[in-house]
Amino acid sequence: MASVNAVNVEHVSDKFLKYTESDTVHELRLENIVGARKLEENVWNVIFVEETKGQDEKDAKSTPKLQSLLAKDLNSSFLDVYDIQLAKDNLPPRNDDNSPNTHVVISTLSGTGLAPSFYHDTLHPFLDLLDINENEDYTVHFTQSASTVSELTQNTFLQRANSGIAQRITLLSGDGGIVDILNAMMSTPHSRDYVEPIISLLPMGTGNALAHSSGITADNTTGLSTLARGQPKHLPLFKAIFSLGARLLADEGCKHEGLPLYDDGEEGSKPILYGAVVCSWGLHAGLVADSDTAEYRKYGIQRFAMAAKEALYPSDGSTPHKYKARVVLFRKDPNNNSGGTSFEEIPRAEHSYILATLVSNLEKTFTISPLSAPLEGNLRVVHFGHVDGKEAMRILGLAYDNGKHVEDAAVGYEDVDSMIVEFQEEDEDGRWRRVCVDGKIVVVEKGGSVEVKRETGRVLKISCLVQMVIGGKDCGIEEQL
Repeated sequence: MASVNAVNVEHVSDKFLKYTESDTVHELRLENIVGARKLEENVWNVIFVEETKGQDEKDAKSTPKLQSLLAKDLNSSFLDVYDIQLAKDNLPPRNDDNSPNTHVVISTLSGTGLAPSFYHDTLHPFLDLLDINENEDYTVHFTQSASTVSELTQNTFLQRANSGIAQRITLLSGDGGIVDILNAMMSTPHSRDYVEPIISLLPMGTGNALAHSSGITADNTTGLSTLARGQPKHLPLFKAIFSLGARLLADEGCKHEGLPLYDDGEEGSKPILYGAVVCSWGLHAGLVADSDTAEYRKYGIQRFAMAAKEALYPSDGSTPHKYKARVVLFRKDPNNNSGGTSFEEIPRAEHSYILATLVSNLEKTFTISPLSAPLEGNLRVVHFGHVDGKEAMRILGLAYDNGKHVEDAAVGYEDVDSMIVEFQEEDEDGRWRRVCVDGKIVVVEKGGSVEVKRETGRVLKISCLVQMVIGGKDCGIEEQL
């Protein structure tokens, strides 16, 4: 029986689980624990990842190793938090042909390419420990190209959701995987029977903004704890509506592709992209676009700093580009009971940084919007005017100090319903009219515009830990959705 080999848990503090084995007291960090699975009366399998020393987000090149510990005498307060909810019998029902509606999607191109090894070395063994078996209980999909996730969503996830079928998707990806699923799910109208798929995000990208901002990376388990113990919450969205002629950049900027069209009911169909993280123009969009190459991606998150050097300190000795546009912010009018809005034009014509976001963090320590709570759905704009490279570095450096840039006199920080950018750039190739939507880059034509506004439709749910606290802010999940 398992109880024969189980260790005695002596104490659980706010940081450690202490246990005795072979007359030696050991400490297991709570931040390394994925969860505890009951095996028999008073005996639990505590699953955790090995301590990784000498690694951080910038230089980590390997995947965490999974370990387990048989333990008894776990107290109720510990189990209230760490009891694993994921199990074979609570996966979505199978289809009539007995195929599973649980999927694991592995983005082979995300970040530095660790997703396949993470699946084989960590996720697969974890699911085996829960008696959840590949092919029998879930289907694995490895991406073959940049379009694989979109095609899989349109051909499988969207059709089943519209048929009223519940689905669970474990996504080994960065923010790009989410935006691909999101836009494919929004590509056609939803039926009355539509059921939102539940996404468990295991962050394998470069910035992983959504994962950092929703608490998935608040411990050391790379999202396994959220997969094991999380509850679903609606994923807030925005839509970026472009003027006619806007084109999506693909193949490292070498190709231009069309965007799906959106009919606003007033001015006809316009190009559109949906997002869950950020829509930006100026310095941020330029850094993302310039560093989105195979050569840059191999450096992980350092790619942004590398691209920033040329953008902020051009090799010809000039100052950074002066981005030119009319930017208007719209808010609900508190004096209008009928739901009207007021607007404010940002009082300058030259800009460095214009960014609208639904999240708090673009990187784990880069807090772009400190007032944003996890998955709350408020749209906030961060902006500042044209500055030289040294001043831009000073301002953005404050974001790494718990978001103190928003307290700086040079920075605007607004809670808005929507934002419109009307471009006044005259360059022929569109370099200064590039817009970033969750990592995707759109080039807007001369005289064009983009409108960013909150989307009220509910398309996806994302797993979040009920008790997870980030920067003193609770995820606030009170309903089991």
